[in-house]
Amino acid sequence: MLHRKSDQCTTCDNCNIRSPLFNLLNEDELKIMNAGRFEVVFNTGENIIKQGTSAAHLIMLTRGISKLYLEGIDKRNLILKLVPAWKLFGAPGLYTDFRYQYSVSALTESSACFIPSDNVRKVIRSNPDFAEGLLKHCNQNNADNYDRLVSLTQKQMPGRLADVFLYLSKEIHRSIAFNLLITRQEIGEMSNMTKESATRILKEFETEGIIKIETKTIEILKMETLKEISLHG
Repeated sequence: MLHRKSDQCTTCDNCNIRSPLFNLLNEDELKIMNAGRFEVVFNTGENIIKQGTSAAHLIMLTRGISKLYLEGIDKRNLILKLVPAWKLFGAPGLYTDFRYQYSVSALTESSACFIPSDNVRKVIRSNPDFAEGLLKHCNQNNADNYDRLVSLTQKQMPGRLADVFLYLSKEIHRSIAFNLLITRQEIGEMSNMTKESATRILKEFETEGIIKIETKTIEILKMETLKEISLHG
């Protein structure tokens, strides 16, 4: 990893890639956020945060895509979501046990902005609109995780895998055709199944003409069929 301040990362008040939440801050509050802030560049596969370590910063991904996951028993991971640029993470630990509740690692070369937690808490106390916005952000994440919990615990494996590809298409790539940034192992970790099971069902989807796979490119050919599998999975 590399510490730096890029051309776009000079101060929080003139950043073009900051979270929309920062538009709720006045000049003085932006100066508070900017104090002690730094940017780090991560290579593919590098950890951005580690589950269980001190939640010393609120973090915003400014470039690239990362995966956010829980580290479970016997080194089994559960990927909760992928994090594109502009997204904040690290907030739950600010007012709980002051630990990061999950791990985040870079799927592509990425950069992230680290803002000291003490500065964030100071601004939260002074700006109710920002506090409410951050609360909405955390609540939306919780709601998304509840939906994931239903998918992972109540659907059969084809339904869980369908949910993964619908999520990648709609929320991450916003296209029916996209480069697959995650491995077969990580597909399994997103759908709570083994790599072998994920690979088998993926092959079934391809054989049935639901998706088309070319090297690392996925194209959804039968979106309505995929939605039906998700719904009745």
